[in-house]
This record gives sequence, C-alpha cells and structure tokens, in this order.
Amino acid sequence: MPHLENMVLCREPQVSTLQALFGERHHFSFPSIFIYGHTASGKTYVTQTLLKTLELPHVFVNCVECFTSRLLLEQILNKLNHLCSSEDGCSTQVTCETFNDFVRLFKQVTKAESLKDQTVYIVLDKAEYLRDMEANLLPGFLRLQELTDRNVTVLFLSEIVWEKFRPNTGCFEPFVLYFPDYSIGNLQKILSHDHPPEYSADFYAAYINILLGVFYTVCRDLKELRYLAVLNFPKYCEPVVKGEANERDTRKLWRNIEPHLKRAMQTVYLREISSSQWEKLQKDDTDPAQLKGLSAYTHVELPYYSKFILIAAYLASYNPARTDKRFFLKHHGKIKKTNFLKKHEKTSNHLLGPKPFPLDRLLAILYSIVDSRVAPTANIFSQVKRRLFPAHCLLKDF
Repeated sequence: MPHLENMVLCREPQVSTLQALFGERHHFSFPSIFIYGHTASGKTYVTQTLLKTLELPHVFVNCVECFTSRLLLEQILNKLNHLCSSEDGCSTQVTCETFNDFVRLFKQVTKAESLKDQTVYIVLDKAEYLRDMEANLLPGFLRLQELTDRNVTVLFLSEIVWEKFRPNTGCFEPFVLYFPDYSIGNLQKILSHDHPPEYSADFYAAYINILLGVFYTVCRDLKELRYLAVLNFPKYCEPVVKGEANERDTRKLWRNIEPHLKRAMQTVYLREISSSQWEKLQKDDTDPAQLKGLSAYTHVELPYYSKFILIAAYLASYNPARTDKRFFLKHHGKIKKTNFLKKHEKTSNHLLGPKPFPLDRLLAILYSIVDSRVAPTANIFSQVKRRLFPAHCLLKDF
C-alpha cells in the first residue's frame, strides 16, 4: 500500500507483519499481540496509523489514564458502544465492576450489525501498568477471544519485554513483535521528511545531519529530536534570511548554529522553559543560566527539617547501629578498641550500598544532629514520608 508506506517510514517489516496478522476483515486474527520497544520507537504511531488507514474497528485506551481496572474496562466498553451507535447518533454509558461483567457486556456490545462479521481490535497502550492491577486482568485480556467467543484481538503496547509480564501461574502466550530503536539513518530520513515547504529538501537534510551529529550521542528519542529540530531551525536559517549566506554555504551556517546547539544540549528532555522563551534567548544571545527558572533544580531550597531528615537517613543507612553511641552521644563513656573485624566489615560501607534501618533509629539520629529541640509532630512525620519514600529508602517500622 503506497499511501501507508509514505505515512510510516522505516517500519516496513513491522507493518507487513501486522498486516499479515490482521488478515481479512472477516478472518479470525491472532487473539493477542504484544508489541514492545523503547520510547519513541513508533509502536503507537504505527498501530494507530495502520488501523485507521485500513478502517478497522478498534478501541485505543491508554492505561496511564485508566489507573484502575474499573476505569479501564468501562473505557473500553463505552468506546465500543460509541463505535456501534455512531450511525444512530446515540450511545449510553456502561458501568462495569469486574472482568466477568466485562465479558458479559462485551458480548452484548459486539452483537451490533456494524461489528458482526469483522475483527474488533482493542489497543492497550502503556500496558506495563496492567501489572499493578488485579491479577486476573492480564490473563483475561490474553484469552478474551476464547472467553467471549467473539472475533477480537487485543494489542498490548509496552516499553518492557514480555518476560516481565508473564505470570508465575502461566498464561496464554501472545504473538510478540519487537520495534527496534531507529538508527541514525532512519532518524535522518524521518526528520528530513518534515522539511518546511519554503526551503529545499537538501537544505533541511543538511541541517538535520548537523543536528544529529550534535545530539545523537546523548538523545535518540525521535520526539525530542523532532522538537529540537523545529526549535533551532530558525537560527540555522538566519544567515540565509539576512542574505549573508546561501543554502549551500554549510560552513558559515554551521558556525552560526554551533553555539546555540551547545546551549540546547544543557536542556535536553528538561523542558524548563517554553519554546517562546528559548527563541527569545536565541535572539538576545543570552546565556541560558541567566534566565530565571532555567536549571532551577540546582537552586532548590528544601524545608529546614527535610535537610536534616535526609542527612539522618544517610547516616543511618551507611553507619552500623553499634556506632551510633560513639557518634551521637556527648558523654558516651570509654569505648573499648577492638583489633578484630569481621571479614565483611573490612569493606567500605559505601561500596556495599545503603542498609535498611528502623524509623526509631532515624528519629534518634535526627534529634541528636538538630541543635534545637525537635518535637515528634505530624509535620516531622509528613516530611519523613515525603522525603524518604520517593527515594525508596527501606524503613522497617514505618
């Protein structure tokens, strides 16, 4: 299909495999297909483009938005219901509590004439979030064709491999399809395809070649590279617009864009400023560090007690509990010096990594290193929870 090949670049093997799996509209397709690959490898785009171009009935659901099983099941049923009743112009909202209810309601919804003799596709994007839901959800979706006795295929899109999904109790194995990362040649071809109509394709391709030469070693995300290409292209064109150089004067164009690309390297992925702010920076030739808000993460001021809580957690995780008396008591008395050490204690604690510690020990160290008297209030405990739990610190008694 020539039209599809122009829309989906550098993914011909994956497109042909999916087309072979889908088959004819009335054929029973594979019950479940697991598609995986790194971020921005084209999984979602290829799947959506293929289903829309072939005009196949499908439902697309993002598992990040549907963070509970009920939301997920209801979203699928309501979208299917809307798909069936789009011709009539009316649809009703469906409520679904369990997967058993979902199977029953799915049978009812797919009885519609518009879905009767063709495959229905359910696409679950960010499917790794299914692992945090009910245990019967993933095996149920894998066998949905068998449970409902309907012509349905479930596609899972994920960034992690199937082995991380497989339950210990076993399940129906899906067809696994891998989307590899784009090579530098693929990125060159895809990004060059976006050239503005007012400039020649060769001129924009030369710019993309320079951009990839700078950013490819640190960033291979197609979305981020596309954003950087759009953001910095006006600066690359500046000498041509002013009449100081022509489109073939690559050396002069490179000298003009080089310092701005180096500055853009400092903010890859961060999105600390908007595109309009970045354009203002380029026009004024301002140092990015001088802009308020840029790289603000280096100037974050934590609350007073949070700083001491983090210090106390560090001391508790890297120092043995038997050394607390010597380090944190003023009048600890005479301590015997022992000449023998266990074999594992001869290794530096920093090489062994942090150790778990109880909450009582953390608070005892906190009270000893803070100059003023600290009352064990709700404010202290909320800061302990907020500062330590996101860092995955192991608190035994919390």
